[in-house]
Amino acid sequence: MMIAKRRLLLAVFGCLAALGGARAEQGISATEIAIGTIQDLSGPIAAFGKQTRNGLQMRVDEANAQGGINGRKIRLFVEDSGYDPKKALLAAQKLATEDKVFAILAHIGTAANMAAMPVQFEHDVINFLPLTGAREMYEPPSKLKLSSAPSYYDQIRTSLAYLVPKKGYKRVGILYQDDEFGLEVVRGTEAELKALGLQLIERASFKRGATDFSSQIARLKAANCDLVVLATIIRETVGSIVEARKSGFNPDFVGTSALYTHLIHTLGGPAVDGLYGTNSILNPYSDDESQAVRDWAAKYKEKFGEDPAVFSVYGYDIADVFCVAAAKAGANLTLDSFNAAIESTIFRDPLFGGPDLRFTAKDRLGTRKVHISQIVNSKWKAITPLMDPPAE
Repeated sequence: MMIAKRRLLLAVFGCLAALGGARAEQGISATEIAIGTIQDLSGPIAAFGKQTRNGLQMRVDEANAQGGINGRKIRLFVEDSGYDPKKALLAAQKLATEDKVFAILAHIGTAANMAAMPVQFEHDVINFLPLTGAREMYEPPSKLKLSSAPSYYDQIRTSLAYLVPKKGYKRVGILYQDDEFGLEVVRGTEAELKALGLQLIERASFKRGATDFSSQIARLKAANCDLVVLATIIRETVGSIVEARKSGFNPDFVGTSALYTHLIHTLGGPAVDGLYGTNSILNPYSDDESQAVRDWAAKYKEKFGEDPAVFSVYGYDIADVFCVAAAKAGANLTLDSFNAAIESTIFRDPLFGGPDLRFTAKDRLGTRKVHISQIVNSKWKAITPLMDPPAE
């Protein structure tokens, strides 16, 4: 009898130990999936951040209205970094340790992501499709890293490989933000010019938040550049091009997805006509030729009281990819089941015509394809189909 009781107690204790050792997946409960986002809602790219937040919220609301994901509603926590890496770190700490999110979606900014990733990774929080083209977002491969943004390095290589032979540029200069984002564009520019048998003629840098570009433009003008690469975002793009036009300096300008936004031609007016930029997804103008895009834009405007922009689409599409993967992972949603779903799915974008996204355990970047677009009559117009970067 004593032996039988001992065996029963050991069996009970064994079950309790097993239950105690099984940690519930952070951010996942029986009724909810907690996710977060870190956006600039008060700083120099607040327009991007607010549009991204709106796009995320729109898709989350749609999913919840349809019953959620495998019976769980999605709860979106939003934090403001002000485009400040220190604030981004604090935001990541809050999301990971207080809100206990499963993933951080669409975090905007290279420096902000670099600051936030270490603390979120300590808590196994996925950095899901951040809004930066930095290669650190998918290299080295990790189950906690997933990116759909072709690197700034590859974006500018793709543009130069297409434009330089076509237009015959000989004297290429660069204006760049003095941080990791800008330096990545510099590296890509130098690499592709070398492949084309050219050298970078002049470089001029500026600090994040700068508003005066007269000295930088004067240097590029003195070097007689016929093409200027811009590692700039909104106001730096507009400010530098307007300064160039004012000084009688009229080269062509080309940049990355960081400047691909309707705000450039809205704020810059005729001065920015002719600017080249790259992007995987095209801006959703309210008079888009696609009826589906026009209908979506109308729903967005009804919900948020303003027209959508490309960052609205980023947010919406990123939330959609998350929903598709989480649904495929099944009722037992864990980091491992989520990654298994990610790696076994081709994610397609039938609404906005973006490239297919494919991920593997060793390749955490979903696509390398971009369009080259140009501002023509105050609108972005794609001048190429989706293209892969040139081989190195």
